[in-house]
Amino acid sequence: MNIRSRTGGAPLPDLIAARQQAPAVRTRQGGDAGLRLISLLVFALLWQAAAMLLQTSTLPTPLAVLGRIVEESQSLALPQHLAITLWRVALAFTAAMLIGTAIGIAMGRWRRLDLFLDGWLVLGLNIPALVTIILCYVWFGLNDTAAIVAVAINKIPTVIVTVREGARAIDPRLMQVAQAYRLPPLTRFSRVYLPQLTPYLMAAARSGLSLIWKIVLVVELLGRSNGVGFQLNVFFQFFDITGILAYTLVFAAVVLLIEALAMRPLERRLSAWRN
Repeated sequence: MNIRSRTGGAPLPDLIAARQQAPAVRTRQGGDAGLRLISLLVFALLWQAAAMLLQTSTLPTPLAVLGRIVEESQSLALPQHLAITLWRVALAFTAAMLIGTAIGIAMGRWRRLDLFLDGWLVLGLNIPALVTIILCYVWFGLNDTAAIVAVAINKIPTVIVTVREGARAIDPRLMQVAQAYRLPPLTRFSRVYLPQLTPYLMAAARSGLSLIWKIVLVVELLGRSNGVGFQLNVFFQFFDITGILAYTLVFAAVVLLIEALAMRPLERRLSAWRN
């Protein structure tokens, strides 16, 4: 058994270099996390200073907002509304990614289909989200089905555009090699086609998720009786700025956590084959 086989196929110098770089990578990641924390602290201090300087009810202090978050959490109002919103986001995101990916791959692969659907795609990209939301509520009623469909419709065109470009960028030589080795279609798709498409899928997922977060709040504000968007509308009616900021901060924190703990690690794992 040679050195290459004992190390799983990687040359020994590469493994040594990787091990030497590991502490530096961990140090850099720790420094990045510290810098982000400092940035948040600076933001909180600036907010506190502005609130103390203005002395107005339209800009409560961070401590007042934090107290409201605790109060809403203890009453279970905040967790309930947040869970409902996250459920709608998850359903709309999943539907949009599945439908958009299928159509994007098809348009990237077949030119005639691309020409046929291109006008529809441009139309979908330019219709205002508010129009789609209103139409869905009129057609399907003021229910969750209309809300989820409205959010998904606004997301699907962006997924199609990104995935279509990825399908066009697929290396035909790799597909020819897979075909020459008589790989089954499913294996060819999962082992050769899909890894090349992964960066585009992740780009579509991350950009689309940021869009869905915003649209779902508008959907809830206009036609639902629960969720973060609905609660923000209630606070607006009573001019409750502290409540608005409390729900907004928690919602933003959840978005950041999902990005840091789910989207980024998933992207690194799916793209590891490139290294």
